[in-house]
Amino acid sequence: MTHPTPIAGPSPGPPRRKGEQTAERILDSAEILFAEHGYAGTTLRDVATAVDLRIPSLYNHFDSKEQLYAAVLDRGIGPVIELLSELVEAPTSQRADPAAILQRIMDLLAEHPHLPQLLLHESLGRGQRLTPMLRDRIAPIFAKAQTIVESREGTHRWERDQLPLLVLALYNTVVGFHGIAPLYEALTGANLMSPELRARQTRFMTEMVEILLPEPPVPAEGD
Repeated sequence: MTHPTPIAGPSPGPPRRKGEQTAERILDSAEILFAEHGYAGTTLRDVATAVDLRIPSLYNHFDSKEQLYAAVLDRGIGPVIELLSELVEAPTSQRADPAAILQRIMDLLAEHPHLPQLLLHESLGRGQRLTPMLRDRIAPIFAKAQTIVESREGTHRWERDQLPLLVLALYNTVVGFHGIAPLYEALTGANLMSPELRARQTRFMTEMVEILLPEPPVPAEGD
């Protein structure tokens, strides 16, 4: 019996310098502003004001609004892409437990609660501001995910042209849960970002993946 590869948590790094701390504050504020107002509705002056910096000081860290936007997206999406890459690229015998990866992705999105809203802005804008760098990183993941879905025996129920929709549905289930959280709380008073509700959603999504994409049965000895 093979055991899934454990997913290591982030290792503590050396203390960050003041400039790195300032850049992180800029990214934090920019993520919130871009999520709330979109790319067009956010100015560098808005970001500078939010972190109590002068515009020239902000330019010491980011040359333009487009570069800052790309950095916000890459900081939030990059780790998720790395986890998905680990899941789809590793040999089956070395592949980490999908439930563990799903849990880590949920944790990463919880660390950046405004990122799903930002991604929704991107979707509504047809991804016009999604940088080529990120597009080049994301597209292969979707392609590899579809390849894996196609190779699993449990997908026999799906038509081939439905498989891309299945991959998108799983993506939307994860991202959409976080994106709908503010509206859901306003309507019901329930905080989807609470540890209890996030854990429940993670269990639900794990079960959903197991139903939609079941593992092939293990042959009995002697078969």
